[in-house]
Amino acid sequence: METAIKEPKTMERLPQLDCGACGYKTCDEFSVAVDNSETSLKMCIHLKHNGSEVKNTSNCISCKEAGQMGEQMGWKDHLKRDFDFILDSFENEPGPRETILPYNPQLVKKLGVKKGDVMIGRPMGMSCGCPITHCGVVTDSDPRNGVINWCVTGPLRPRSEGFVDIGYYVAQGYEGIIKESKEKIELGRRYWFMPRRCMLQWRHSGLVNAITRQKDGSYKVRIEGLFIG
Repeated sequence: METAIKEPKTMERLPQLDCGACGYKTCDEFSVAVDNSETSLKMCIHLKHNGSEVKNTSNCISCKEAGQMGEQMGWKDHLKRDFDFILDSFENEPGPRETILPYNPQLVKKLGVKKGDVMIGRPMGMSCGCPITHCGVVTDSDPRNGVINWCVTGPLRPRSEGFVDIGYYVAQGYEGIIKESKEKIELGRRYWFMPRRCMLQWRHSGLVNAITRQKDGSYKVRIEGLFIG
């Protein structure tokens, strides 16, 4: 008597991004809905569906351990475009450190934006033009000039805790750690780079205008003059 082949559970097929594109807050909630026949696995945009075969095609660098991910990706982004290095977050921070300026800087004072606030907004225009609403936690704010520093995270916390909506903003700079690169990192050079936790896995471009070499050989950098694609 032949033993029936057991299909892998839905959760084992999912990329663990909690991106929300399927309409559910988390991959876990989505997997339960699929297993209960409440929705279709095809709602996950990160899976490739070919008949009855389902493959995870995200090749996600955001939810894997740090390592030689650049080499594993062939130093190509999701759209097969070259990039030079991966920008990692600082240790003990929840995501990439970003400096932003709202299109209406007076909102910083009007909304009382302060350290620890959960915030959302979308980088628009030449500074970045990312089509995804960014979410994060404020690390400090300057009500006089309207400048905000925050750590960009995923959408799960704003969905569960509420948020301050800063609206459209200009991305002024990123700060982080470079552990993997295919090019020599030099002050004053413009590079294509990939933020490790970028949900779209699209390359960004920016000018390295501050750099410190760490004892472990990595680089602490600040990158300004940002744009995407």
